[in-house]
Amino acid sequence: MGSTTRGSLRSRLEATFWERHANPWSGGTRILVYPVLMYAIYKRNRRLFAATVAFIAVNPVLFPRPERTDNYLSRIVLAEREWLDEGNGTMSLDYPNVLNVLNIPVTVYAFASAIRRKPVGTVLGTLGVMVLKLWWTDAIVKETGVTGRGPDEEPNSAE
Repeated sequence: MGSTTRGSLRSRLEATFWERHANPWSGGTRILVYPVLMYAIYKRNRRLFAATVAFIAVNPVLFPRPERTDNYLSRIVLAEREWLDEGNGTMSLDYPNVLNVLNIPVTVYAFASAIRRKPVGTVLGTLGVMVLKLWWTDAIVKETGVTGRGPDEEPNSAE
């Protein structure tokens, strides 16, 4: 009995996580938080760094479940959930996951540039990370065909 209860609790927690993370404010602020993180590293601002990391950690559950998910930022999250539920993973040499693999050296470059206080490298690296991540999310939205749901649809009818 205990494992069934845990399984259903886990399923409910995962569903709550994804439903709240599908709020466009969650996706939008998560995109914008990366430059703030890089700025905090570049400026050696420990408080901003700690606040940014804390925000990244709570972001997926910080915002309420949205009434509609037929906007692009919600569709990104819904597509990611579907992509992972289908067992596709996020790292491989197949498209679109190769974009995440390519993002590893770009991320290292961005962090190294910020740590060394190289402004051009920090900006270019940060932009590169963001472009590759948004390219990947756009690709999985297209691959999964997720459309989200409008205000007059039932919560699970189009997801």
